[in-house]
Amino acid sequence: MKKISLCAVALLCATHLLAQTKTPADYVDPFIGASTSAAEAGVFHGLGKTFPGAATPFGLVQISPNTITGGDNGPGYSYEMQYIEGFAFTQMSGIGWYGDLGNFLVTPTTGPLHVVAGRHEELPGYRSRYSKKDEVAKAGYYAATLTDYKVRTEATAATHSGIIRFTFPENKQSRIQIDLARRVGGTSTEQYIKVVDDHTIEGWMKCPPEGGGWGDGAGKANYTVYFYAQFSKPLKNTGVWSAEIPNGISRKSESVTSLKYDSLIAKAAILPNVKEKQGKHLGFYTEFATKPNEVVLMKSGISFSSIAGAKLNLTSEIPAWDFDKTHAQAKALWNKSLSAISVTGGTEDQKKVFYTALYHTLIDPRATSDLDGTYMGGDMKPHHTNKFIKRSVFSGWDVFRSQFPLQSIINPTVVSDMINSLVELADQSGEGYLERWEFLNAYSGCMVGNPALPVIADAYTKGIRNFDLQKAYKYSHNTVEKFGNKPEPHDMDISTTLEYGFDEWCMSKLAVWLGHPEDVKVYADRAQTYKQIFDPEKGWFRPKNADGTWKSWPKRGRLQQDYGTVESNPYQQGWFVPHDIDGMAKLMGGREKTIADLNSFFENTPDNFSWNDYYNHANEPVHLVPFMFNRLGEPWLTQKWVRKICADGYKTGVEGLVGNEDVGQMSAWYVLAASGLSQATPGNPRYEIFSPTFNKVAIRAGATGKIFNIVAKGNSPTNVYIQSAKLNGKPYNKCYISHQQILNGGTLEFVMGPQPNKKWGI
Repeated sequence: MKKISLCAVALLCATHLLAQTKTPADYVDPFIGASTSAAEAGVFHGLGKTFPGAATPFGLVQISPNTITGGDNGPGYSYEMQYIEGFAFTQMSGIGWYGDLGNFLVTPTTGPLHVVAGRHEELPGYRSRYSKKDEVAKAGYYAATLTDYKVRTEATAATHSGIIRFTFPENKQSRIQIDLARRVGGTSTEQYIKVVDDHTIEGWMKCPPEGGGWGDGAGKANYTVYFYAQFSKPLKNTGVWSAEIPNGISRKSESVTSLKYDSLIAKAAILPNVKEKQGKHLGFYTEFATKPNEVVLMKSGISFSSIAGAKLNLTSEIPAWDFDKTHAQAKALWNKSLSAISVTGGTEDQKKVFYTALYHTLIDPRATSDLDGTYMGGDMKPHHTNKFIKRSVFSGWDVFRSQFPLQSIINPTVVSDMINSLVELADQSGEGYLERWEFLNAYSGCMVGNPALPVIADAYTKGIRNFDLQKAYKYSHNTVEKFGNKPEPHDMDISTTLEYGFDEWCMSKLAVWLGHPEDVKVYADRAQTYKQIFDPEKGWFRPKNADGTWKSWPKRGRLQQDYGTVESNPYQQGWFVPHDIDGMAKLMGGREKTIADLNSFFENTPDNFSWNDYYNHANEPVHLVPFMFNRLGEPWLTQKWVRKICADGYKTGVEGLVGNEDVGQMSAWYVLAASGLSQATPGNPRYEIFSPTFNKVAIRAGATGKIFNIVAKGNSPTNVYIQSAKLNGKPYNKCYISHQQILNGGTLEFVMGPQPNKKWGI
């Protein structure tokens, strides 16, 4: 027998102790997915598109480095880029479509003042190269050294405010400057700045569709960011720059990122000692001399309602100049939120992937109410409520699939807050229907379907009902009547018909639960419309013309991208009949034929799950497909494929996400799947169960506080198949479990093995 030295024993003990003392927040790596590079992804849709900056759970403020303005760079940051333009106080996570926010861009500089970022060689600017070797991103903290200025910059955040710590070199002309016009995907079109006292400024930035932003204006984003900011060093040498923008000049993305536009901004008037200014393109600066390694702090409250709200947010959350305390509070908030699910077993990398995924699911829907409950309503007027927190960034087409089912377990109040927010928006705006992709009260119309309906139906069936039920029903009804499978002749695409069909099934369920018998059959029948676009000759779904004739069948058949589909092909979108999987399988030739086709769908998928024509995990339409084997009587195949997706489709590092994060959906899929459960049909409180990635998963239910444990005995990378199961000590032979059983707490125990037990779970 080999002898182990005392040194080796000590090393093992130290390693074990270190692993034991790591908190969930310590595993979070915000760099996972933090790239927009289409070149690296090999496809326009890019990689994760997350941001690495400091945030808090569901917080209004995220202070993050911005490396680029313009293009399809929604988060404002891409890891491989060499320059940082500044540190913005608001960001979006995991989206394309030009993006938005990126407001209140703060940059520490030294030497001559520049008023443009400097993205064109002809015009020097305020952006700086930065050192990748000492760039740090953690939950609630970000730091980088701007090498052109030799300034170390650290950022942390509270829910509605943030603080930045700058460590300057010795310099007679050091500076903090704020580009008030800056906006991801465009520009703010009007700004206001006022110097309040020798430490404080306040103001606002208006961001309408004319300034681009979300969808380059097509997303109809129209918001105003209010700020109340303070500096630790007195404001003795300050000023404003103001550029004249002639009428008729486009303020959208392509224009404001052009050399012509920047040349216009470079001619901005520099106005020293101006105490108050309103204009079309403003910036603010404060200059001072610094000693070697001198620390200067800046903090700001942000509000979407008023300057008074921004002041309240800052003075309540960060009253002192204590960066480290704010950072510690941010980390504590993350540990509290991340402790909703704890995992045991697996590798250190798998824990990093898991907790980072859980972290990404806790970014949105963010709070947009001020601390006193004031929020900007859909009528563009301030409102006040203590009944719910106004929330925004509802990426509906994505997040109804996994993100909201996850939050319904661990954060049910967030779900009811979002429903309240959507219902109140429909009411206050006068639109009278529920938006599918809501952004700061904007009806962007992005994507297809009526995803608010499955979120509402799912909440109701799970007992989450802290919203105006009849008003929610009224606006749900209006929504499916405005967008749905109506009986009059119309073009019938695959994506819209199938998505609407599921939404109408949810509407039928709501009609039953909320006492509207006249609507039950109407919407149950419309939920079956999917059968009208199944072509028996081709054996698959196919788009129809308004006169009932089929649209021409392409050479690539059901693999043809965008053939009656959105961001998918018919093969991918055609599986989306979550409310009637048995009926769908019957159309497809029966259970055995459907299972064989599903297997082929997965077997033709690249091992790395990169963008492809088969199981394209990089995009949402296929996210329910692995769980269909459970529903079709072959649960061992769900076990097989889910474990493979978790192992090969999610990694550490910048390229760790194979597709856009999409405001929590990509990560929520993993959190649930790696835990061993997932919901295939929101609105039906059944969760499919299968083999988890980890040996033990403990889920704390937000509604009850009880712990539901999932234990996998003998789990390993090869032992991916469930041999037997027990629920609370009793044999369990179902491949599903109810939401209520999870809320009740208890233990679901699996025995794992290398070969499938094809009799379990049938």
